[in-house]
Amino acid sequence: MSTRTPLPTVNERDTENHSSVDGFVEPPVPPTKSASRHSLPRCRNSFTSTEEHPHIGNYRLLKTIGKGNFAKVKLARHVLTGREVAVKIIDKTQLNPTSLQKLFREVRIMKLLNHPNIVKLFEVIETEKTLYLVMEYASGGEVFDYLVAHGRMKEKEARAKFRQIVSAVQYCHQRRIVHRDLKAENLLLDADMNIKIADFGFSNEFTVGSKLDTFCGSPPYAAPELFQGKKYDGPEVDVWSLGVILYTLVSGSLPFDGQNLKELRERVLRGKYRIPFYMSTDCENLLKKLLVLNPVKRGSLEQIMKDHWMNVGHEEEELKPYIEPEADFSDSSRIELMVTMGFPKDEITESLQSQKYDDVMATYLLLGRKAPEFEGSEPLTNSILGQRPRPTSDINNSSSISPAHPKVTRSISANQKQRRYSDHGGDDDGGGGGGGVVEKPIGPSVPPAVSYTKRGQALSVESDHREEWDGGAPAGAQHF
Repeated sequence: MSTRTPLPTVNERDTENHSSVDGFVEPPVPPTKSASRHSLPRCRNSFTSTEEHPHIGNYRLLKTIGKGNFAKVKLARHVLTGREVAVKIIDKTQLNPTSLQKLFREVRIMKLLNHPNIVKLFEVIETEKTLYLVMEYASGGEVFDYLVAHGRMKEKEARAKFRQIVSAVQYCHQRRIVHRDLKAENLLLDADMNIKIADFGFSNEFTVGSKLDTFCGSPPYAAPELFQGKKYDGPEVDVWSLGVILYTLVSGSLPFDGQNLKELRERVLRGKYRIPFYMSTDCENLLKKLLVLNPVKRGSLEQIMKDHWMNVGHEEEELKPYIEPEADFSDSSRIELMVTMGFPKDEITESLQSQKYDDVMATYLLLGRKAPEFEGSEPLTNSILGQRPRPTSDINNSSSISPAHPKVTRSISANQKQRRYSDHGGDDDGGGGGGGVVEKPIGPSVPPAVSYTKRGQALSVESDHREEWDGGAPAGAQHF
C-alpha cells in the first residue's frame, strides 16, 4: 500500500486514448500582456524553467504529487502571495473530442461551486496543447490514506467528517450537479483536517424528470442500478456512495467487496453487509437509509441531514443545507494590494465581475484565504490536493489510533426492512439472496489485513455500454 503513487487525481477513464505525460515540457509561450510591471513580478500565461523549479504563469512548480494516464498534479507556490496550490496539468493532445468535452464540462462545473468542503478552483490556463487547473492544495492527504495509516474512525470523528461531506454533496445537488465518483480517494483533508471533495471528472448537471444514462464511477462505491444498467436521476447514486463512505469511515473496511467485478456486482445486488459489533444502533439506522437497493426508497440528503446520528452532539446546530454567501469582489484592501503588484484597477474589476478565473481573479481569491506572508517569513502552508500524512497527535477528535476490528456480531440487508438482523436479501429492485445467512466477512480491515489494492479500489470506469457493468468484468477490474 505504501509503494503506490500518491494522489492519482485524474481518473483512469478512456485509457485507450490516453498516455502518460510524465516528463513532458511545455514550450515557452509569450505572455499575452505586458509582464514587466512595477513591484512584485507578474507573469501572464508564461512558461519558464530554471534548474530548481519551472514556472507556469505566476506559479513556481515545486514537485509532482500525483500522476494519471494523461495528466499530473504539481504542488506549486503562487509567487505573488506565497500561497501553496495544486496545479493539475492535462495533456490535451492525448484526448479525443469526447474526452475533451468531458474535461471542459468538469472545468465548467468547478467554476460553479463555492463550498468550504469542496476543492476550490482558482485559475484556468490553457495553451494549444495543455490545460492547467490551479486549485486548492489539501495538505492532509486522502481520507483513504488516513484510514490505512490510522484505522477506522471513532463515530464522533466520523460524524464530524460525514457532516461536512453531506453538506457539500447536498450543495451540489441543490445546484443540480451530481458527482458520480464519491469515494475515500476523492475526499481530501486540509491542514485542519476538514474535508475537501475533489475530482469532478465524472460529474454532470441533471434535470429533475430527466434520466442520466452514463454508467461511471468506482465499482465498490457504485449503486446497484449502475450494475443493472438502469437509467437514473442522479442524486440517488451519490446517496448510495455516501452510504459506502460512512460504513468505511466507521469500520475501516468496505461494505461490499469481491475478487472480481462479477463477484462484487453479486454482493452489491444482494445488498447484504456486515454490521461490526462496535457500531452504534443510530449509525446502523442511518446506513439503512443510505444503502437501500431501491433508489426510489433511498433517503434524500435533506432527510439525511435531519437524522439523529448526524446531529448527536450538535442538537443546537442541526445540519441544514448550505447557503452560499454572496461573492465578495469588492474588498478594497485586496484590490489596493493588487494595484501595488501591478494590476490595473479596471482590469481587476473586469476580471472579478466576469469571473474570468484568470491570474487576476486567482490573485484576489488567494489573498482572501488568509493574510499572506512575504519576504523574510515562512511560506504560507495553510492550504487545501496534497499528500502529507499527519501525525496522530494532530488529528482532531481522536486521542489515539483506532484499531481495526474484524469481529462482527450481525449482518444486515439493504432492503430497508426495520429489523436489526437481516431476514431477506433484497427487495423488488433485484436484491435476491438467502435470508440471514452469516457469511465470511466481506470488507477488508484497514489496517492491517488489507485485501484490496489502491489500484483496484481507486479504479474509476465510465461506460456507455451496459454490458460492461451488467455482467462480465471489463479489463482491469480484476484488481478488486
